[in-house]
Amino acid sequence: MFHPRRILHTLLPALAAGLALTTLPAQSATAASTLTNGGFEANGTGTATPTGWSTYSAAGQNSASYTESGGHGGSYRLTHWSSSAYKVETYQYLSGLTNGNYKLTAWVRSGGGQKSAYIALKNCGSTEQRTDIPVSSSGWIRIVTSVAVTNNQCTISINSDANAGNWINVDDLTFTSGSTGLSIKGSDVSSLAKSEAKGGVYRASSGTTGDPLAILKSAGQNYARLKVWVNPADGYNNKTRVLAIAKRVKAQDMKLLVDFHYSDTWADPGAQSKPSAWAGHSYSQLRTDVYNHTYDVLNALKAQGTTADMVQVGNEINGGMLWNEGSTNNWSQLAGLLNSGYDAVKAVNSGTTVALHLAKGGDLSGTRWWFDNAVSSGVKFDVIGLSYYGYWHGTLSDFQTTLDDAASRYGKPVFVAETAYPFRLDSEDSHENIIDTTGELVSGYAASTAGQTQWMKDIASIVEAVPNGRGLGVFYWESTWTAVTGNGWDPIDASSGNGWENQALFGYDDRALPAMAWFAHR
Repeated sequence: MFHPRRILHTLLPALAAGLALTTLPAQSATAASTLTNGGFEANGTGTATPTGWSTYSAAGQNSASYTESGGHGGSYRLTHWSSSAYKVETYQYLSGLTNGNYKLTAWVRSGGGQKSAYIALKNCGSTEQRTDIPVSSSGWIRIVTSVAVTNNQCTISINSDANAGNWINVDDLTFTSGSTGLSIKGSDVSSLAKSEAKGGVYRASSGTTGDPLAILKSAGQNYARLKVWVNPADGYNNKTRVLAIAKRVKAQDMKLLVDFHYSDTWADPGAQSKPSAWAGHSYSQLRTDVYNHTYDVLNALKAQGTTADMVQVGNEINGGMLWNEGSTNNWSQLAGLLNSGYDAVKAVNSGTTVALHLAKGGDLSGTRWWFDNAVSSGVKFDVIGLSYYGYWHGTLSDFQTTLDDAASRYGKPVFVAETAYPFRLDSEDSHENIIDTTGELVSGYAASTAGQTQWMKDIASIVEAVPNGRGLGVFYWESTWTAVTGNGWDPIDASSGNGWENQALFGYDDRALPAMAWFAHR
């Protein structure tokens, strides 16, 4: 991406964070191997302790948890809300479970602002698992979490530690056999080589200087994304540089995604200019160019023992690529170019995954239009990548709807190829930041280290919840692009600045930011 501009506690345990540990009751008291009243339909409105559930508040604020009309799938839902600050837990204890992996699914909404709001699976014999409730004041969002039950029991716990007026809605919980998780927890590090060459320094959260890739790896990153330009003016992000960084990526035991822009500079929804060396080439020659360039870079990577694990044939190709010949105004030709790239990837290594990437993360109709045309035109691809920036691409609910639909409609795995969020608004260099005012932010997510961290955790949760295990994961953009003189956005202009340093994963003191915690997502 680049754009220069809420009852009784004696029977049941409550182990929510910050609450007192209590003794587990005899299992026969509430023996149940399945979730009861997961849709909160048994009691109507105003019930503080819905059938099957219990409520606990250390401060006697049980009334902050109640049922009311306006459910997701039925007539009613669970709500946590109070006109004064509150801390409340609504929970259900399940016993007689067969040991194994279990998955909890829930539909949620939240107005945001809480100190914490989450659903947990605890007392299950293994490590407690939590999933935060994303901020979504309008559309419902499906979240999932899973746990290994090893003691034949588990407690499902809905928690709010909230300020006055904060609220959450929860509905349609299910607890079934299964597991969840993400296979891709990555970031784009395309800026790294030039940053280091220009004096860029990276530090662990402790302040110790280190290899940024090692710092990212230690946080849990398992995949790195590198863009490839054909012949950029500054000599970075070309074949030679990508080969060098790929060695470092693989040395950290990370997988590698190679992102072909098929340009000498940024290729995105607003620009898909041909490399200067391909200017004037016929469509037929452009197909050969795409094949040869893709094969050349990938074969060189393979030859040095750093075979690409995934490849993007094109970057944010909403309108096609290699304009005008590869425009979406001519799907036959665009299909030919895309298939040339696909064929080259598979010729080097049949096991490499081929992705097609759009910047339409919250655009259901636009994503359908594009991939419907691609499929009818015979375009070959393995997975779908979508950019999703919440300040541009619609609500989190829009995002989930689009992601789920793409996975189902085309029967392909999906992933977020790009997302980011600011940890502050001011600029570290003289170049205006892309996002630099509070009015540009996503409601409920502050421009702070906490806001950035929450954003990434919630994006990961939505991808994890894609049905049938088709949500692969997320790439952060662009984790290492800090403000370093000479490493600006324009490969032609050495004095150009960076409009993204307030969205990197290293702070203005060069230290690893708390948002790296998202890499530890299941």
